[in-house]
Amino acid sequence: MGETQSALSVACEQLRIAAEKLKLDPGIHEMLKHPRRSLIVSINVKMDNGNVCTFSGCRVQHNDARGPFKGGIRYHPNVSLDEVTALAMWMTWKCAVVDIPYGGAKGGVCCNPKEMSKAELERLTRRYTTLIFDIIGPYRDVPAPDVYTDAQTMAWIMDTYSQLKGYSVPECVTGKPISVGGSEGRAEATSLGVVVCAREAAKNLGLKLKGATVAVQGYGNVGWNAAKIAYDMGCKIVAVSDSTGGIYCEKGLNPYKIYQHKSKTGSVTNYEKCKNITNEELLETKCDILIPAALENQITKKNANKIKAKIVAEGANGPTTPEADKALHEKGILLVPDILANSGGVTASYYEWVQNLTREHWTVEEVNRKLEDKMVKAFNDVHKLAKKEKSDMRTAALMLGVGRVAEAIKTLGLWP
Repeated sequence: MGETQSALSVACEQLRIAAEKLKLDPGIHEMLKHPRRSLIVSINVKMDNGNVCTFSGCRVQHNDARGPFKGGIRYHPNVSLDEVTALAMWMTWKCAVVDIPYGGAKGGVCCNPKEMSKAELERLTRRYTTLIFDIIGPYRDVPAPDVYTDAQTMAWIMDTYSQLKGYSVPECVTGKPISVGGSEGRAEATSLGVVVCAREAAKNLGLKLKGATVAVQGYGNVGWNAAKIAYDMGCKIVAVSDSTGGIYCEKGLNPYKIYQHKSKTGSVTNYEKCKNITNEELLETKCDILIPAALENQITKKNANKIKAKIVAEGANGPTTPEADKALHEKGILLVPDILANSGGVTASYYEWVQNLTREHWTVEEVNRKLEDKMVKAFNDVHKLAKKEKSDMRTAALMLGVGRVAEAIKTLGLWP
């Protein structure tokens, strides 16, 4: 998009803004700028052809003042320590905003999973788990899925961790298959949180959700499920996209049929009676609700003034730059920031962890009810603070999250 701001510089700038607003103690601000621990590992994996490849991996633990570290593991060719550090920082605020007893962490392996077999990915995952084994665990750091990792990846991590401990430890990781201790509703939880936040935002604008037009950038797990849930709630899905491009249909799309089309062809593009559009054009589509659920830095100072949505609910992490935040706010667009909007995933992960610790299994209705209640309260907490401070929602969410973490650090004190 022409703007080269790194995820870490964005995260640090957001922290600075929140610290300034909160009049945070400079010492605590300095602590929060740096992760508590960063581990870099070299992962040697025997490939299917017999060759040994070495992949670079990391695990960053940002802050655990409010509870064990929590955060996903991503497999992507562009994984870097700076990016993972920023994501770990955002996880700290996200857990605090939604008020669950976790701190933030993130992990990543620099690889291209699309070019690896399932057997190679399993060997990579198990090797990576043994290398970070000493710093993870149910009361220390609980990983989860992220970009290009899934329930199967988590099952491999759980099994590796359990084998090393000598007994089954399902609570060491979340986002697992239901057959080995996963939670009902986990796969759709992030998307449900995004749509619930969009619904609450619509209420505040006096906009009816039924018939509201929605555009979704990204048709992976978060984007496709958000489109499906919004559609089932009565919204009209007018545009969707994936990494290859997007489609637009003024009369509305059926996300279930688009998903089938993507499964067959590998892309949402070239769907019957739809106009092919670029990802940039999707962001600028006229709609009531825009859900960016792809990658970072999608809405920037260069295209912010072209955004026509009334509500932006961030399904992805960091899709909007600080300059774009300001521009959207000045235009009167209600943006629900990532650390609030997509916190449904970590909330459901928390519920899975609780179920594992107590060896219980809740129904999907119970999980979704608890999740919705949590998201509505978090949205209202942030919206109330935004009105009080006369600020945008992201600044309010950051103030709430950073403030809660800072209070925990202050209360605990420094030892030794």
